[in-house]
Amino acid sequence: MFRFDNVMIAFAIAVLWLPPLQAQQNGGALSTSQTDRMADIPYGPQTKITVERRGQIVLIGINRPYIDNRVDPESTESLARAYYDYDRDPSLRAAVLFGYGPRFSKGIDVEATKSFSQSGRKLMDGPGFIDPMGRTKPTLTKPLVVAVHGDTWNLAHELFLAADIRVASEDTEFGQDENTHGRFPGGGATVRFPREAGWGNAMRYILTGDHWGAKEALRMGTVQELAPDREAALAMAIEIANKIAASGPLGTKASLATSHMALEGSESAALAGLGEQYRALLTTRDFQEGRDAEAQKRPPVYEGR
Repeated sequence: MFRFDNVMIAFAIAVLWLPPLQAQQNGGALSTSQTDRMADIPYGPQTKITVERRGQIVLIGINRPYIDNRVDPESTESLARAYYDYDRDPSLRAAVLFGYGPRFSKGIDVEATKSFSQSGRKLMDGPGFIDPMGRTKPTLTKPLVVAVHGDTWNLAHELFLAADIRVASEDTEFGQDENTHGRFPGGGATVRFPREAGWGNAMRYILTGDHWGAKEALRMGTVQELAPDREAALAMAIEIANKIAASGPLGTKASLATSHMALEGSESAALAGLGEQYRALLTTRDFQEGRDAEAQKRPPVYEGR
């Protein structure tokens, strides 16, 4: 197993606390330049991926209902750009991924993807992308909540598994049936599904191609919240995102970074870095704001510094 040495731990801590340093250099407040601000992409019949800012959260929508929200290469790159823009916008603290129409997504647009592959072009080639399946670096450093409904198959299930918190409508039908079509789950399910649901549960569905429902997903632990329908699932995801956004962004980022280090690298390295990370938080304005708000019995107002 790959292990972080002391240099890597120090590097991770330095990167994690870069925003407070930048804030000090900018006179004590995080600046949001025009180039760092994530732009809205309004809903329209030709818009495959929409972006809607709502205060400190952003809603990212898959909009191809005429083809069951299947994800083609252009949609994948648009999602990857949206994730990148969200991650680098200091005014945004949580994101929600959802789908328009009667289903979240039936997965990959096979014909469009085959045509793209045969063209010799490379997907997400160059800077400015974060792979929405989380297969390559860089990855998201801020929280992602997903709300699914209806058919959520194959690549769509892999987008779902890559999120931090997952909400499902009771009508959701999950599928990971690539093996029955002569393919295999290439978007991360072979790694994340066994980790999240347990080996036997994941293999039960990956190897047979059988589909399963929202209650079964809740039993396996891949779903955190159930909602009665699509609208309720999206509303619940937005509510969760707003609660995350109201928390201290530095602590949120540290929590995600440490958890990922433990899962993807070494538990001992993650544990060894906790003391330094915690001491760094104690010196921030947000830490003092949390203390002041508690003493004054008011909601805290965190600034990310």
